[in-house]
Amino acid sequence: MGKLTKRAVDAHTPPGKGQAFLWDGEIRGFGVRVVPSGLKTFVVQYRNVEGRTRRMTIGRYGVMTVEQARDQAKVKLGAVAGGADPAAENASLREAITVTEVCDWYLAEAEAGRILGRRHRPIKTSTLAMDRSRIETHIKPLLGRRQVRALKLGDVEAMQSDIASGRTAKPRGVGRGGATTGGAGVAARTVSTLQSLFAHAVRLDVITSNPAVGVRKRAGKKKERRLSVAEIKRLGDAMRVAERNDEHPVALAGVRLMLLTGFRISEVQGMRRDWLHADQGYVHFPDTKSDGQVRAIGLSAADLAASQPARKNCPYVFPSDVGDGHFTATKSCLARLCARADIAGVTPHTLRHTFGSVAGDLGFSELTIAALLGHAARGVTQGYVHIDEALKLAATRTCEEIASLLSASDGGDLP
Repeated sequence: MGKLTKRAVDAHTPPGKGQAFLWDGEIRGFGVRVVPSGLKTFVVQYRNVEGRTRRMTIGRYGVMTVEQARDQAKVKLGAVAGGADPAAENASLREAITVTEVCDWYLAEAEAGRILGRRHRPIKTSTLAMDRSRIETHIKPLLGRRQVRALKLGDVEAMQSDIASGRTAKPRGVGRGGATTGGAGVAARTVSTLQSLFAHAVRLDVITSNPAVGVRKRAGKKKERRLSVAEIKRLGDAMRVAERNDEHPVALAGVRLMLLTGFRISEVQGMRRDWLHADQGYVHFPDTKSDGQVRAIGLSAADLAASQPARKNCPYVFPSDVGDGHFTATKSCLARLCARADIAGVTPHTLRHTFGSVAGDLGFSELTIAALLGHAARGVTQGYVHIDEALKLAATRTCEEIASLLSASDGGDLP
């Protein structure tokens, strides 16, 4: 075998099982390992002063080039010639690594796009922001100083209990972020984040095992709040009063569109004009929480979105008051409307759940409702501009039913 090159590594085919090696012809002990999944990693293999064969990973091919790996191999093998044992030293470092160090490694690698998440794609910015929040708010304060190798399953479950009881809760700070609260749902999601980042660290040889495997996550309280027919009517009354009292028209339109479509608040506020196909009754989201989707919308919703005033050099359906970004104050408008209508316990997710519940009341199946809400794992809402006519009918009937309730007065007097 001659000198290891990119062409040679690319041509090195994965084995049916086990692992296969391709060794460099110039530097003895330097090579690349490939496993059945196609993952290729650079390695060095040598005998230490005790005569024991050692093999250690240098880095992953694709993240590291052949020449970069060659330079690292020279350093490692040079150290071996001087009597060192780099593999043993790496093992010692892995054993001493703390939870904070693993968290920082994960955030840096994910930020650089070197860690693949769902569908083998780089982790989304929104997901990474949530992971960072859980790490800085809950994981580091409770477990950050602990060495990963000494961490027990009970320690992770104790962290979960502390989060659920509110030990890491904090009041609202300066800026847009809300208060940091506890609860079973927050605790369980934080454990999921910890399990995931540890799994990435094991796979990429940063730590030797995942101490969070097997943790029993707490069951969060399912969000089942929906608006009743009377509450939808009262919300419609509140919208009309608010409109007369100079409530922000973009905020009002955003609240109405969430209720008429079941879209997430981030999908409504961040909707771009070129995603909206009002004449064909759909919105093409290139990237959502559940990946790219085409979502059907009813006539009233399509007309509402299409009628929003455009602003020069701003691509959004709901533009911000200043700059070229999108509107961000829809949630606060919803809170004011609900306070005026004397409706308690309403969040943007409540409007989404209400849309799904109304669709259920109209007799549509769970599969259809899942597709309307963008929950479907596959099907006509994922990646296709053509939408099944039955799905269009479901979106239209649900949308128009809610629009009718919003326009029908509850009969009560609102301030």
